[in-house]
Amino acid sequence: MAIRRTASTIVVLVLCLALVSCEAFGGGGRGHGRVAGPRRPAGPRLPAGVGVEKAFIQTWTAACNYNGRVRIVVPLGVYKLSETVFQGPCKCQAPITFQVMGTLKAVADVSEYSGSGWITFDGITGLILTGGGTFDGQGQAVWKYNDCKENPNCVHLPAAIYFSQMKDTIIRGINLVNSMGFHMHITNSYLFRAIGLHITSPADSPNTDGMHISKSNLVRIVRNVIRTGDDCISIGQGATNVNITKVTCGPGHGISVGSLGKLPNEMDVTGIIVRNCTLVGTTNGLRIKTYPAKTPSRASGILFSNIVMNNVQNPIIIDQGYHTRSTKPSLIKISDVNFENIRGTSMSAVAVNLMCSSINPCQNVRFNNVNLKHSRNLRLTSTCVNARVGYSGFQYPPPCR
Repeated sequence: MAIRRTASTIVVLVLCLALVSCEAFGGGGRGHGRVAGPRRPAGPRLPAGVGVEKAFIQTWTAACNYNGRVRIVVPLGVYKLSETVFQGPCKCQAPITFQVMGTLKAVADVSEYSGSGWITFDGITGLILTGGGTFDGQGQAVWKYNDCKENPNCVHLPAAIYFSQMKDTIIRGINLVNSMGFHMHITNSYLFRAIGLHITSPADSPNTDGMHISKSNLVRIVRNVIRTGDDCISIGQGATNVNITKVTCGPGHGISVGSLGKLPNEMDVTGIIVRNCTLVGTTNGLRIKTYPAKTPSRASGILFSNIVMNNVQNPIIIDQGYHTRSTKPSLIKISDVNFENIRGTSMSAVAVNLMCSSINPCQNVRFNNVNLKHSRNLRLTSTCVNARVGYSGFQYPPPCR
């Protein structure tokens, strides 16, 4: 009797995942429409020890190869998965909608992961990931293995969701909690939009960036709430035309361009816009950070506009000696950076700190209407080293001299 019950539960899960909602459009013929598994108020739950990676992959394969438009629905319930890759390209008609209503929970064993992500979407055109569900990375069980503070050559723990070689992607209304590494890593992708996400992990969780973007073009991040133990959003090498709007960040390390220059032959970063964002209780606010670098590259065309800061420790920073004891100056060239309409409170006395490279001074860094106050009404100052800076409008702290 017990064996029959277990088998039945697995079949229900496979049905719910494989064919719970397969919508074909056009043709008006037979065999199209909605095929659904049984409804359960709390959704299907797996027996202890039973993995569902195979069910997910079978579902994805059927949907990806379907001749028409398709929607995959993961219903209410808790599904425990180890490393899972959803591979493209797909034959189905774009977009392919992946609707997660339940909770996906990671297997908290680092030996189960060989790649860059727990859940990976690779080589897909026209993915829509939505549904209001949750991706729970179970990072609290593995953060103790993170030694990146002591080991500059550490291996990063897997991202909760890793997007690679994606085109025309929309991520909307999902929740990510307690990732082992980055919550979301976007790389080698084009036309990517992330809208209305909630990303959460403890303030002391290591290397849990909310989003990391690299080698990608035309990325838009809109109306997200990010509370993590590292950068809310970090912009890596090769990121171009990235627009970040109406993001609430904190706790965390703020919004960062970088770190850049850790690897040889890095690609330039250009066309970064951060606008109408709020930072609350973060260790840093708006930051550009570079290593000394083995080969030269550029970070240029960067705009920070209409930013509110509430008790931010270091509101505005350019740090070209990031995480290094080396006296070798950075080879990264920073230019055409604009800070405009920045207001709020600083926890530190040095609210603007520009520490640029001695062989590649920062060029055309401009401040327009900066109004910061100390959280305890102390005097604020600015520090500028190897930076060519221009000012307009109201300035407090006072400009560098």
